[in-house]
Amino acid sequence: MADARTRLFDLGYRNLMRPFLFRVGDGDAEAAHHKTLKQVHALGEQPTALKALARATQVATTPVEVAGIVFPNRVGLAAGVDKDGVGVKAWAALGFGHVELGTVTAQAQPGNELPRLFRLTESNAIINRMGFNNLGAQHLADTLALAGPIKIPVGVSIGKTKVTPVEESVDDYLTSLRALDDYADYIAVNVSSPNTPGLRSLQDKEPLAELLAELVTTAGQLARGRRATPIFVKIAPDLTDEAIDDVLEVAQRADVSGIIATNTTLSRDGLHGADLPLAQEVGGLSGAPLTRRARHVVERVAARSELPVIGVGGVMTADDGKALIEAGASLVQVYTGFIYGGPALVTELNRTLG
Repeated sequence: MADARTRLFDLGYRNLMRPFLFRVGDGDAEAAHHKTLKQVHALGEQPTALKALARATQVATTPVEVAGIVFPNRVGLAAGVDKDGVGVKAWAALGFGHVELGTVTAQAQPGNELPRLFRLTESNAIINRMGFNNLGAQHLADTLALAGPIKIPVGVSIGKTKVTPVEESVDDYLTSLRALDDYADYIAVNVSSPNTPGLRSLQDKEPLAELLAELVTTAGQLARGRRATPIFVKIAPDLTDEAIDDVLEVAQRADVSGIIATNTTLSRDGLHGADLPLAQEVGGLSGAPLTRRARHVVERVAARSELPVIGVGGVMTADDGKALIEAGASLVQVYTGFIYGGPALVTELNRTLG
């Protein structure tokens, strides 16, 4: 019965839903993305439909505890899909064991100019230069307050507002943390997006040490007797092994709770065929070309530290997710794989990872 449900999801998404979405706006990937989020939001407002969908996607899984948080399964929705929490009520029914919202910034901002999202279908990849388009940290906090209890852990990715000078980044991140601390099960510190000028410089040892120390300290102060909100750091796949080790040294000294590996890449390795002209587009690449590199970074992080790892990058199949777990990840997240594979991928990952 479970296999039949998975095949039905797979056929329905690949043969009907995905082709329709990919045609929206004459192939406008961002328009399709917003249309999908609108549908997920509508689903979240229909309790009967949510229950039916949850039954259809249900797979036996073993909960796993990471950083003091109990996750019902190992599969999460990566940051970037639902920046403003539009569909937060519905993601659990699609089989996800957690969702990472954002990346949000202290100030609302429109992001980069259009077009800024490109599908590379022959390579099973996406290039984006969204630039943290979002309605702001306080808006997300208000959305989560109105949503009420969510059935799965909710992480929130926070980044630097574009107009904030790099030297004022700490206060910018702290503003977001203070707004969201009451609503996030964990906070992901995004210092690795390639689409905000100067952001990746925050992965350097000194600025990263200052930023993480302030965030961990402030999270402890905001706890007021409860467990402090865990702080995770999201790193780039383009770091050298030596730079990864530097990040781990700083992260462990700051007493962060875990590492998210990885973000999108500036590399264009792995593109081919009709996608090659799009390789000139500026932005971060995600999807199948990132699979091997993400696995290497996860393996490096797991081997060089005791910090738990959330593995993300190039999870296009259940085997890709299994490989990240075998490399040392405790949890995996999907973004591009979900765009191309739909809910059936989540079901298959849950079945494979248990």
